Amino acid sequence: MYLEITVHHLIALVTNYGCTQNPAVHLDVLTYNENTPRFYHQFGAKMTFPTVTGSNLLREKQRVPQDFKGRLNLVFIAFQQWQQMEVDSWMPTASELEAQFNDLRYYELPTLDKRDFLYRLFLNEGMRAGIPNAKARQRTITLYLDKTAFRRTLEMPEEQHIYILLLDQQGNEFFRARSSYQPEHETALRVVLTKLLSQ
Repeated sequence: MYLEITVHHLIALVTNYGCTQNPAVHLDVLTYNENTPRFYHQFGAKMTFPTVTGSNLLREKQRVPQDFKGRLNLVFIAFQQWQQMEVDSWMPTASELEAQFNDLRYYELPTLDKRDFLYRLFLNEGMRAGIPNAKARQRTITLYLDKTAFRRTLEMPEEQHIYILLLDQQGNEFFRARSSYQPEHETALRVVLTKLLSQ
């Protein structure tokens, strides 16, 4: 069942409907303006993140989402290099949420098409050189895969903006947004986090 709602409706719906059965909460921007941000909201139909492998910038192999460390994990998926600006716009909020919710961790997933070893080495070491912080290196996991198939599996029709997902370690998806940081997205995400992590 799809409903087109404002974020204020979302707060009421999630509060009243409850998450005791862990329904997935999917958010995707339809149109956006300063007064009436609108979202698709879907109850019930869980999306499951596929198991994929990559390496973080500490050069450690990772199985995603199984190797995530949080009970819930906020994941920023970028498909294009310029989208790092959109990811960065979320970082103050992600850090604040991780500090507030003990069972939450956040990760960046640069997602690229499969390339040969030398290309991957060059790109990974370039990113590593640009991120000196060890914790940031640990939480940045680069994926080289068939992007079209990956997006199809996750029902991501295009890659013009980043996707923000809230996942558990089994890959169950509880929240989705698409775009750079918007206060309305943060408000909706906080509602979902509070409901799920208070159980």
